[in-house]
Amino acid sequence: MVEFLQNILIYLGLYNGKIDGIFGPNLKNALIKFQRQNRLNADGIVGPRTWLALRPYIDGGLGFIIPTNINYSYYILQININSLKTLYPFLEISSSGKSVLGNDIPVIKIGRGEKEVFYSASIHANEWITSPVLMKFLADYCYTYVNDLTIYGYSARQLYETTTIYIMPMINPDGVNLVTGEISPNSSLYTNTQLIANRYPNISFPNGWKANIRGVDLNLQFPAGWNEARRIKFSQGFTTPSPRDFVGLGPLTEPESLAIYNFTLEHNFRLILTYHTQGEVIFWQFQNYTPNESLSIGTQFSNVSGYSLEETPYNSSFAGYKDWFIQNYIRPGYTIEVGRGTNPLPTSQFDEIYKDNLGILVLGAILI
Repeated sequence: MVEFLQNILIYLGLYNGKIDGIFGPNLKNALIKFQRQNRLNADGIVGPRTWLALRPYIDGGLGFIIPTNINYSYYILQININSLKTLYPFLEISSSGKSVLGNDIPVIKIGRGEKEVFYSASIHANEWITSPVLMKFLADYCYTYVNDLTIYGYSARQLYETTTIYIMPMINPDGVNLVTGEISPNSSLYTNTQLIANRYPNISFPNGWKANIRGVDLNLQFPAGWNEARRIKFSQGFTTPSPRDFVGLGPLTEPESLAIYNFTLEHNFRLILTYHTQGEVIFWQFQNYTPNESLSIGTQFSNVSGYSLEETPYNSSFAGYKDWFIQNYIRPGYTIEVGRGTNPLPTSQFDEIYKDNLGILVLGAILI
């Protein structure tokens, strides 16, 4: 939340320090300036009245909507969803289920076309940069729709009438909060996850955390060769709850995986995109399942993004959400691995990632 405040005050020209999540003297002075400008008690504390004065910027009415240069926590996601709903009442917001810690796993619906497609992000905690990618796409789509503009060269209003897009921007809110610093190091919850991580000292903590808060890798939870995934991951040493690669005690034991599974069963998605990091790669098939149009659509995704289109490596090709979708529906499903480097990717890569993926996000709703 401190990073979010720093970002707003930079936007207002009141703070010129680093976005570092530290509430230091420079930030306090900037906040005091804001309070004086708004005839508030200049105490440098974000109390109820100061928060109310900040709301127009938080809600997007004065130009500030999706922050793309800070750690994107579940808390910020909730603010952004509420902001977009305020600005664009035609959005439909629902919950697909709850996380281990009881956080809602939100879904946003946009469009009223017969065709349904589904985009998801942050099934892995330290891949949270994928969440603002989907949220910025949603914000840009809404803006172009209400202003009768184009998005990636296509009429937003025509897209709205022909295709319904469902977006699940953060499947793993608990894990994301751990990696982004929303869970205090002084809490028992943090201590419990650290005890899990201590069994795997070669994985950095908390930056290396991909799993849900119980140490189960949510993208190894689906009934698509789960036993083979278990064999592979156990042979690699991931036999207990871990920051990554532990498959759990069986498929669909975790509430987050079960939420996206059930949500998918309730719909008739013609295509799904599941966003991950990193490698700038698009994975398009599952074993010998090659749905009609999958290769041709994937090739167009590759062309507009510059990402390579590849088959999934064997040891990573079981029990994923995309794998199950292709197996169950024989329809196009894609894992999009954005950016390059070490997870979590730095926000300095965001603009390039978004530019590379805007075409995929638009064409995913058009080509099918």
